[in-house]
Amino acid sequence: MQKVIFLDRDGVLNEERGEYTYKVDDFIIPEGTIEALKNLKEAGFLLIVITNQGGIAKGLYTVQDVLKCHEYLQQQCGFLIDDLYYSPYHEAYSNSLSRKPDSLMLEKAIAKYNINPTLSWMVGDSLRDMIPAQKLGIRTIKIGKKIDMNVDFYAENLKEASEEILK
Repeated sequence: MQKVIFLDRDGVLNEERGEYTYKVDDFIIPEGTIEALKNLKEAGFLLIVITNQGGIAKGLYTVQDVLKCHEYLQQQCGFLIDDLYYSPYHEAYSNSLSRKPDSLMLEKAIAKYNINPTLSWMVGDSLRDMIPAQKLGIRTIKIGKKIDMNVDFYAENLKEASEEILK
């Protein structure tokens, strides 16, 4: 069985802007992120992005916009990311079990890649990232502000999170 780092996108792999990030020009990768991805990959982890992209359901941007941002991310990090899952739904417009905090995106990846949840981690910046991971027995690292929820670790950014994972 494989081990994986599940990664939220906005606020972890690119800077959180406080609004939807769907243009490559607005997709800013924080310092240390690419180094962290390389270190995790070298340690034998799969790297899988799990992201809500509710702006698609709202009509603010398209699937193509999301895919362009993902292609840019892959180019910048040397194609280290093994897979990218996104949910185009938004609870105000449509219901879907794929949207976090539901766990369907993670469950699909676990089945596809034969992942051992107990050897894996979720790195995210919100409660909705932590909930599905904990439901499946995946350890959690919360980026940024502390929240009123038990998580395994807190970190300022992905670089710090990767250092904790690799201890």
